[in-house]
Amino acid sequence: MAPSVPRTRAAAALRMKQIAIDNQDRTIRRLRAQLATKRRGLAATKKELEETQVALEASHKVIAGLTEIGLSMSNKIEKMKVKKQQVRANYVECHQKFQARIHEAEDSMQAQHLLIEALVDEKDSLLQTIHGLQEANNAPAPFDGDWEEEPEEEPEEEEIEDIPLGEGEIDDE
Repeated sequence: MAPSVPRTRAAAALRMKQIAIDNQDRTIRRLRAQLATKRRGLAATKKELEETQVALEASHKVIAGLTEIGLSMSNKIEKMKVKKQQVRANYVECHQKFQARIHEAEDSMQAQHLLIEALVDEKDSLLQTIHGLQEANNAPAPFDGDWEEEPEEEPEEEEIEDIPLGEGEIDDE
């Protein structure tokens, strides 16, 4: 029996080595399958990353365009604000000039009114002086109760007719 024992040990060792190789082979196949799965996942992730990068670049272009539009609009708004301030300043200036003209006209009218009152007072004074002189000279008074003022004649104003005009047409009638 002695000669069969080493063969049995050798066969058992060989069998153990075969089992270990089979286990390693299964582990290698399992690891290769995991590697293939991870490569497919990595390829999908890489594709998603490329798509995301393309979308990101497109969105950057859109943002740059919108920023440019926004800056352009900001410039236009600033120009409009400046124009509005200029218009407001022109309006205030015109309003002040108009108010000054109104005040000048009112002052002129008031001065004319005072002048007319002074002339009327002077006329009354002159009439009293004339009447006093006539009484002193025993002359008949030309301004008795029968005297009437002649109505002032108003100059005839030319009548201006309102002539309806069409758009852009001049009617010489």
